[in-house]
Amino acid sequence: MGRTMIEKVLGAHAGRAASPGDIVDVRIDVRVARDFGGANVVQNIRDSGLGIDDPARTFFTFDCNPGGSDQKYATNQQICRIFARERGIGVFDIDRGIGTHLAIDEGLVVPGETFVSTDSHANILGAIGAFGQGMGDLDIAHAFAHGRVWFKVPPTVKVILRGEPSPRAHAKDLTLACLRRLGANGLLGFAAEFTGEAVAGLDLAGRITMASMATEMGGIIALFTPNEEVLEYCSSAAGRPVAPVAADSDAHYEAEIEIDVEGLEPMISRPGKPEDVVPVAEVAGRKIGSSFIGSCTDGRYEDLQVAADILRGRTIAPGVLLKIVPATDRIWRRCLDEGLLAVFKDAGALVGNAGCAGCAAGQIGQNGPGEVTVSTGNRNYPGKQGRGEVYLCSPAVAAASALAGVIATPESMPARPVLFEIGGGGAAGADPERAAGEGGPKRGQGAGAAPAGDAGGSPEAGPVRPTRLRGRVWVIPEDNIDTDMIYHNRHLAVTDIREMGQYAFGNLKGREGFAAQAKAGDIVVVGKNFGCGSSRQQAVDCFVSLGTALVVAESFGAIYERNAINQGFPIMTADLARSGLADGDEIEVDLTTGRIALPSGGTAEGRPFADVQLEIYRRGGLLQKV
Repeated sequence: MGRTMIEKVLGAHAGRAASPGDIVDVRIDVRVARDFGGANVVQNIRDSGLGIDDPARTFFTFDCNPGGSDQKYATNQQICRIFARERGIGVFDIDRGIGTHLAIDEGLVVPGETFVSTDSHANILGAIGAFGQGMGDLDIAHAFAHGRVWFKVPPTVKVILRGEPSPRAHAKDLTLACLRRLGANGLLGFAAEFTGEAVAGLDLAGRITMASMATEMGGIIALFTPNEEVLEYCSSAAGRPVAPVAADSDAHYEAEIEIDVEGLEPMISRPGKPEDVVPVAEVAGRKIGSSFIGSCTDGRYEDLQVAADILRGRTIAPGVLLKIVPATDRIWRRCLDEGLLAVFKDAGALVGNAGCAGCAAGQIGQNGPGEVTVSTGNRNYPGKQGRGEVYLCSPAVAAASALAGVIATPESMPARPVLFEIGGGGAAGADPERAAGEGGPKRGQGAGAAPAGDAGGSPEAGPVRPTRLRGRVWVIPEDNIDTDMIYHNRHLAVTDIREMGQYAFGNLKGREGFAAQAKAGDIVVVGKNFGCGSSRQQAVDCFVSLGTALVVAESFGAIYERNAINQGFPIMTADLARSGLADGDEIEVDLTTGRIALPSGGTAEGRPFADVQLEIYRRGGLLQKV
């Protein structure tokens, strides 16, 4: 039987055949830590006494806060710079742009190669037929030190886009159409190969747009077979010929999903959920306060050119803010050389340094309470890009809306911009920081837990840790709880795990008081796709800090699952959130069998720990020595 793209790439880098479900040790061609997470990677390496496997393939990228405008970010960046000088590691500093784009544009990664980063959108590399994966700081520290990581080979689905979209539709509209069909977890645990007439003609920028939002569909990665244009681009960037990678004609797919895009019109995602997608026409006329064009999803030159063509000779609506951030400095300079920056400035836009912008809460792009924003970003979870409402759309819709003062397409802009009403205001609010709580375990010590019976393990396996856990439950019967709800991005610069617990669920509506009420040994029970979104390790470590014994979910986001396993923090897959459990009930969970004893006297079945999960758990974490 033939092989899919992911099976070929992972197999080539594992030195063995790679079939779905196999756990393989994968050689990583390029490994990157960003300015958030980078300092934690450094700390992990120093604390564990590790070296660097290959400095020439190891990099830091400072794309979250290119200005270093926050003291904690500035400190973390400086920690990384010092470490880089000590170990001979390359640094793409605050003037360079988004690390995943640099990996492509600088020829660091070419089709068929592997890349990991502390960026949940590292799967952008799928746009060129390479394997990219966002991982937490423990994984990245391991990759820095050993040049390899363990990985479970995912099954592949083929997504076929049928039909010809409207000329008014862009790559972002195709992406949003896929998100509407597949939902927030429609690709959960899968690699996806995107094909079809609408895909074949996409340029590199369009492929990057689509690949970047596989994360929002729960996917491991979205892969595109490189066309001639992509191969030529990558060969030029790398300074050497590169070969294409494609699935075999008889490759096995878990499923084939057809999505009809015939006549597709501009689409938009309504605030709060990226998958809540409707035609722009359904929300046209909604008054906006700001527009943002940029991010790893739509910050390429081609995206900005679309916006410039709409803005040229016009001025944005009074009272509306237009913020534009190119993905890389090379793109920024091209915009300067070819007159796009003049168009943006003449229209009244603010143009920022290349970087991630509002997604990381570290640069321009955030909005205020009550503010309505249209954005070309990839996420609009509550609080992700500020405290207002965020609609996700294409650069064309974002530019047209900035001119119109309301949500609009270029074809539907009113003759005159819509103004704010005199005397009108926005919602105001405050979200004061809670006082710091008591300390917790240090990184690598694992969570506190109430042992129940045989602890398992052996002296050779390191510290004895219980394999049966008993505790009171917190039941949160919600699906798609993302990492910003678990641990908000405004706390990303925190590096001391003892400080993280106070922020757990601080951005989850109705559960803001969780951290103040939680006790060591508690068990959290949630729904599907828990921990979707960002790659941040803090979304695991905040529970370690609190001494939480276990998280039980119907399913987990792929990166979150890896981060928890590598931290040695117990997680189990089981459908308990809607089983009748109530806050305060006690359950007992056997990690080795998956058996869950319920307060009713009955039992439920969860997924037992896999061998690799149990081995890392017993060691107390991936970087802990046996």
